[in-house]
Amino acid sequence: MTVKEILAQLAALTNKTTKAHNIKYGAGDNQFGVKMGDIRALAAKIKINHPLALELWDTNNIDARFLAILILDTKKISKDDIQNMVKSEKFAPVIDWLYSYVIKQHPDRELLRQEWMHTDDVMCARVGWSLTSGCVVRNPEVLDLPALLDRIAAEMASAAPEVQWTMNTTLAQIGINFPQHRERALAIGEQLGIYRNYPVSKGCTSPFAPIWINEMVRRQGSK
Repeated sequence: MTVKEILAQLAALTNKTTKAHNIKYGAGDNQFGVKMGDIRALAAKIKINHPLALELWDTNNIDARFLAILILDTKKISKDDIQNMVKSEKFAPVIDWLYSYVIKQHPDRELLRQEWMHTDDVMCARVGWSLTSGCVVRNPEVLDLPALLDRIAAEMASAAPEVQWTMNTTLAQIGINFPQHRERALAIGEQLGIYRNYPVSKGCTSPFAPIWINEMVRRQGSK
């Protein structure tokens, strides 16, 4: 299957609601607006095809990039490839898929994390904080948690919205998983007030860090 054929298939799967949703959350016009389920189904048909994935990425089309992520051969992608891919994309959901399916399993993820915790590139910083949030949960021994809280307190209010989201996740994970730092994490969340009035669907937990932390601690205590 060629890139041209795949783009034609994606175009045929256009969903107006999905396209409007993508635009609302920062996508440009270079998209068809394909539902995630349809992209996953198409990826299952194509299977892993690394050269094709790279060609799809180079189209700059959002739907093609979502698809590319699912058919990449993660054993063949280099640290430099990942750097270039992250820097070339401005739509956060694509970056989050790249993080979830490729970056967080990559052998160079810690090197990338360390670089991206000190970068001016918004999407690299977003992923850097996502990787750091993952470390809080899985391998906190590589982190200085008090220093991270210092950074969040000092920098989160003025950070780009794309970076605030993953900084906030890191703040919440520290508060949830480390009782000795919980009081400070709660205080930082209250002081900053970020996502205090964030709209959430019924049954979902607010991303406002104090609510998020307290709810997850409550759930852990009820197990």
